[in-house]
Amino acid sequence: MRLRRPSRSARPRRTHRRTAALASGALIGALSLTALPHTATAAAKLDNPYVGAKAYVNPDWSAKAAAEPGGSAVANQPTFVWLDRIAAIQGTADARGLKAHLDAAKAQGANLVQLVIYDLPGRDCAALASNGELGAEDLAKYQSDYIDPIAAILADPAYASLRIVNLIEPDSLPNLVTNAGGTAGSTPQCATMKANGNYEKGVGYALHKLGALSNSYNYIDAGHHGWLGWDSNLVPSAQEFKKAATSNGATVGDVTGFIVNTANYSATKEPYVKITDSVNGQTVRQSKWIDWNQYDDETTFAQGLRSALVAQGFDSGIGMLIDTSRNGWGGAARPTGPGPSTSVDAYVDGGRVDRRIHAGNWCNQSGAGIGERPATAPDTGIDAYVWAKPPGESDGASKAVDNDEGKGFDRMCDPTYTGNARNGNNPTGALPDSPLAGHWFSAGFRQLLANAYPPLSGGGGGGGDTQAPTVPAGLAAGTTTADSVPLTWTASTDNTAVTGYDVYRNGTKVGTATTTSYTDKGLSASTTYTYTVRARDAAGNVSAASSAVTAQTKASGGGGGTSGLKAQYKNNDSSATDNQIRPGLQLANGGTASVDLSKVTVRYWFTGESSSAGYQTWCDWAQLGCSAVKSSVGTLPQARTGADHYLELGFGSGTLAAGATTGDLQLRLAKSDWSNFNEADDYSRGTNTAYADSSRITVYVAGTLVWGTEP
Repeated sequence: MRLRRPSRSARPRRTHRRTAALASGALIGALSLTALPHTATAAAKLDNPYVGAKAYVNPDWSAKAAAEPGGSAVANQPTFVWLDRIAAIQGTADARGLKAHLDAAKAQGANLVQLVIYDLPGRDCAALASNGELGAEDLAKYQSDYIDPIAAILADPAYASLRIVNLIEPDSLPNLVTNAGGTAGSTPQCATMKANGNYEKGVGYALHKLGALSNSYNYIDAGHHGWLGWDSNLVPSAQEFKKAATSNGATVGDVTGFIVNTANYSATKEPYVKITDSVNGQTVRQSKWIDWNQYDDETTFAQGLRSALVAQGFDSGIGMLIDTSRNGWGGAARPTGPGPSTSVDAYVDGGRVDRRIHAGNWCNQSGAGIGERPATAPDTGIDAYVWAKPPGESDGASKAVDNDEGKGFDRMCDPTYTGNARNGNNPTGALPDSPLAGHWFSAGFRQLLANAYPPLSGGGGGGGDTQAPTVPAGLAAGTTTADSVPLTWTASTDNTAVTGYDVYRNGTKVGTATTTSYTDKGLSASTTYTYTVRARDAAGNVSAASSAVTAQTKASGGGGGTSGLKAQYKNNDSSATDNQIRPGLQLANGGTASVDLSKVTVRYWFTGESSSAGYQTWCDWAQLGCSAVKSSVGTLPQARTGADHYLELGFGSGTLAAGATTGDLQLRLAKSDWSNFNEADDYSRGTNTAYADSSRITVYVAGTLVWGTEP
């Protein structure tokens, strides 16, 4: 994935403000929509499709990987299938088509297939290596000849048991943010796509058609931290994604989440360089490598972008994916600790695991290695680590190659090129002798094996490791809440290296961890759960299950702990059937000590009347100031009496003195499609128009219920 960030001097300055209101209704594209396909089942969609899933291993890619020395160590990993031209739907001489992939998935016993939807009109307007077959004005053909046939195949009842994850159009929307005019990296092609709106209309159409399928999960491509991480790009990107997700029939309800680092090399985590570090009083953000970015790795970027997306009206339950297929950066050049503290540049360059010459280099990078293996729920807000770009497939040709795929020659793939404004006029760091984008690159694959991190068995040279890690010991449950159970255990050992742990609840895998702790969230109150943990290594060997531990979540009622906090409520909207909910809330501290508001959350419980609607929230007025108030909408994993969602309120900072109140907080929420609510049965709603204590508004301190009763 490419860096399309202009130099700092060329980047436009933008003010960041949350939009106060959104246009009513979805934007409809200029072309009429064909009828939506119907699936064989209307089952509710999963919050995270990767939980409990067995992902499909593409036999075409697997065979190429296994044929390489040491390739068997990764050949059984699940990768995405790239549908990068119309012909790929039916299949080519070199690769099977979509239907054949789905049939192969069923034969494997898999229940999750990962696809890349990648054929927009005027595709990849800022790079030549991945240009596509459709012209800038070919939106109608994109819809009728590309998206519609894909949707029709996926809608076949024969595939209703498969969860389909769709990665929607890499590179497209980020290009509209940074490369469509007014910056050093802008191109006429990107300006054209911004002017005609066909990226947004195409993405909207794909979301709309594929999102209508009950077993389909859409993740929009969201660039990477070295592209959109600057404060001038982050919020505008979230706004652009919202615009596309409400275009051409789509709604935010068609979006399961977003993916970062697609086909890129940015580190999942930088263990030795934190964005908050400073050297001799100088912030590391001033280093040449970070260049005032707000982020220096993909995990923090994904989490920060997720917050910005929720603020724009995407559902608070959206998840993020990180492509870890080629960002391992192992081998002898990998740092083992922080760099020297002689200057910010020495500190950052000596400690960063991403060893690229410049974060804008994206093509077949020298020194890169395979990264974290695919894993489910590895971190807060992250649905999965995935391999979106199959290791071994080229990013682009190192010299001009005649072809019938519409792929041009991009000098960023030429190792002799000295760069441009998008990579700070630095060498490209590209490997020599690379083939066309998507074609097999044996030398590149062998380098990825050798530099894998976590390391592969025997450095990737043999793939013969069959020894499983030792069984995790000492599994214990900590202090539970009404909806979570914290777990800890003793580390396993292995003849090579333990790379992670799989956590099972009542026999079903619910998450993974790279450390010896994990918190299982979203549980039911007053319920007993049984847990086991298994260790795994880089070769895919898995230990036997640990001894089981049981834990019971706390009761949802019985609030009113020692903090003295209580919630007070008044109804600011007499209508129970309009399209907005307007609660008035305030907190009162009846205790004898002040309370740190940054640790306090408040929940107002309601029914949404729609399983697919997204939500948007506002603070209309607050005595504390709306800038101090954070709000979002959460979705319950199982509906309760009077509630399937909740409005969650938090505070950025401040304290509430003993005997004081926060004062009036006038809040408002609406569905993204502006459809009406029926508040008559909402758990937290009352009819009083003056503030009064409400036990149906729940208050939490550091996650522990201290006031009220949950539904």
